[in-house]
Order: sequence, then structure tokens, then C-alpha cells
Amino acid sequence: MNVLVVGRGGREHSIVSKLNESNKIDTLYIAPGNDGMSEQATCVDIDETDIEGLVQFAKEKNIGLTFVGPENPLLLGIADRFQENGLKIFAPRKEAAMLEGSKSFAKAFMKRHQIPTADYETFTDAEAAKAYIKEKGAPIVIKADGLAAGKGVVVAETLDEALQAIDAMMIDKTFAEAGTKIVVEEYLEGREFSYIAFVHENNVFPMIPARDHKRAFDNDEGPNTGGMGSFAPVPDISEETLAYATEAILQKTADGMVEEGRPFTGILYAGLMMTADGPKVIEFNTRFGDPETQVILPLLKNDLLQVLLDVLAGKDPQLAWEDQACVGVVLAANGYPGSYEKHLPLPTFEGSDVFTVYAGVTGGKGGLVSNGGRVLLVGSKQPTIEAATQKVYQSMETALTNNSGFFYRKDIAK
Repeated sequence: MNVLVVGRGGREHSIVSKLNESNKIDTLYIAPGNDGMSEQATCVDIDETDIEGLVQFAKEKNIGLTFVGPENPLLLGIADRFQENGLKIFAPRKEAAMLEGSKSFAKAFMKRHQIPTADYETFTDAEAAKAYIKEKGAPIVIKADGLAAGKGVVVAETLDEALQAIDAMMIDKTFAEAGTKIVVEEYLEGREFSYIAFVHENNVFPMIPARDHKRAFDNDEGPNTGGMGSFAPVPDISEETLAYATEAILQKTADGMVEEGRPFTGILYAGLMMTADGPKVIEFNTRFGDPETQVILPLLKNDLLQVLLDVLAGKDPQLAWEDQACVGVVLAANGYPGSYEKHLPLPTFEGSDVFTVYAGVTGGKGGLVSNGGRVLLVGSKQPTIEAATQKVYQSMETALTNNSGFFYRKDIAK
């Protein structure tokens, strides 16, 4: 079978690496991919938002299954167009991808289906939002309603910070149209974890939990990013908590979507906060998380293609996991998530104990160079989280002795 993956970042490199282990695939394509993954898949020069181009390509190359990595094509209706053309795709239709595409839709959906989440209000008027914040006080959370590449959330510690966030989103249009409507939520205390599942209509098959680190700098300081590192599994989350989260959050969400006539097929990602009252939903994504994918998939024993085909066929894929831990640390260009330099030569990470996942890279004269804010991730799979963390940092310290163009957090998984 020929398989197509859509996307270009670290998450997609991990998906390609995992699919590459399957002996059921004839040719594995990635559109558009990046030069760091070109040894594992054939890169195709079609942008992930060029839906018609991707449909034509899938027809020409007799693609048996397409898997979508990033969120933008989902909200452009890639699954709808592929299905209309009789092409098999593992991705939610546009109306189901609204769980990620609109924070206000997701919050109202959770309210309707009694899914545990933070109290909230939705606003389209900046002054009304400010009045509400002054009444509620800080800390408080402000979210742009639409897609903002993982950066449209401000956890405001002070009232001033909250009011500035309203101005930035609604008046200065920092996130363009994504911030014309905002959601203001109560601040939840606790520890976050990501709980991701393969879903097809009412069938839900959860993966192991992961935890990512969103803030740019050590000790969870600095601005929110797309994620600076991750680890799996999460030792402080009990089996009992996961069983509750599966039933009260993932399963209820899948059932609710079917009930509302917008059945969900694809990857359902629940960003959860472990509060004193149990896990509550911070956000939903309708695709794999980045960088969580990079530490979850290396621990999956199954053939990923077979898992996807089983789930689509309504079968239990019998997910099996290695009794190990995986840790990944992101190498970012100095200045990220603000402005940063590109085309910096990449360091090489030595050792059979580590793997490299490429995200913001491109081919240069002497090899790969940086082409984005989050450039790559260095990961390791070991018997314990401590051992994996040690391997990753040893490798990064050695590789970056004389390298000043990049930075990374020193406290991932610690």
C-alpha cells in the first residue's frame, strides 16, 4: 500500500519514522515534509493547505491511506474532500475539527455534555471582557478563539497582564482573526498532562499519557511556545485517573460528537489539568501533539499503519506499549518564540542511545541548516525517565559546546 503523510514538522517526522517500520507500505510519501526526513519518506512539493493538489496527488499515486499531521488542513476540510473523492484518510472532517478550531465551540460542547473543564465566558467585545476580568481577578486564563499555532493562550498572573492580553488579542490583533473572539477561563491549579487517543466514531483507544513543557525557559518561565520538550509515560498520573479520563472525557467527547451529528475520526488530544477535583480539560486538539508525538510513538510496539487500518475498520487495534520511558528536548533558535535567525548549521548528536527528530530544517550547501524556531528534538528511550533524560542532555551538551545560535531548556522531565 502507498501511504501519504501531510505536514512538515517534528510531529510528522515522528509519524513517518513509525510508519517506516511497517512492512505493509510500498512507498511512503510526505507532503511537503522537510529535508531532515527525506531518507525515510519521499518528500512531495505540495503545501499542506493545498487540498486540491493533495487530492490529485493521492489519486495519481494510488494512495491507500492518508494521515494528516497539522491542524490547518483539517479546518480547511481535507478529510471531507478526500472522502468525496473516495480516498481513505485518517483525519476528522471539518465540522469535527471544530473541537480544536474554535475554543468557544469546544467549551460550549463540554458544557452540553458535562465534560469536566474550567468555568468560562466568551467575549467579542474587549471592554466587556475587561469588566469580567476585573470582577474575577487574577490569575486568570485568556485564549484566542481560533488557531494560533499553540501560542494563543495567556496565563495571566496579574490583572495588568490579563488586560494587556485582551488588548493584544482583540485590539492589536496579535493573532489576526483568531483573536476577534476570546474565551476567558478560571485558572486551574495542578499538573498538566496530555492524553491522546485513536478515535473512530464511538470507539476510543487511548495512548499512554505524556507531559510537555510549554514555556520557553527553565522553571516554566518566559512566553508560551509550541512546546520545548516532553516525556512519556507520566509517573504521577495513576491508572485510576486515566480510567476516569478515558470514560468521563475521551469517551464522552466521542459519544457527544456522534450524538450531535458530527462524528469524530482521527486523533483526539485532550490537554488535561490534574486538579484536586480530578482531571479537567484545558483544551482539545484534533491531531497529535507536538512534541508529545515524538516521545509517545517510539514506545508503541504495534505497526502504526495496522493500528490506523484497524481503527477505521471498527476493530480494537490491541495497543501495546514498551515498558520504558522516552524523553525529548527541543533545540530552538535564539529569540524563539519571537524573531530568530535562520540558516544556521545544525549540530550533530552522537550516540546510539539518542535519536533526532527534525522540525524547522532545510538542506544547505554543507548539510542541514535551521529554517524555523523549533529546529529539532533530541530524544532517548531508556528503562527510566531519569536514564533517558541523562542520555539526552549528555548528547546535547557535547554537541553544543561551541554553538551559540541555539538554546534549549535544561529542566525537561526533571
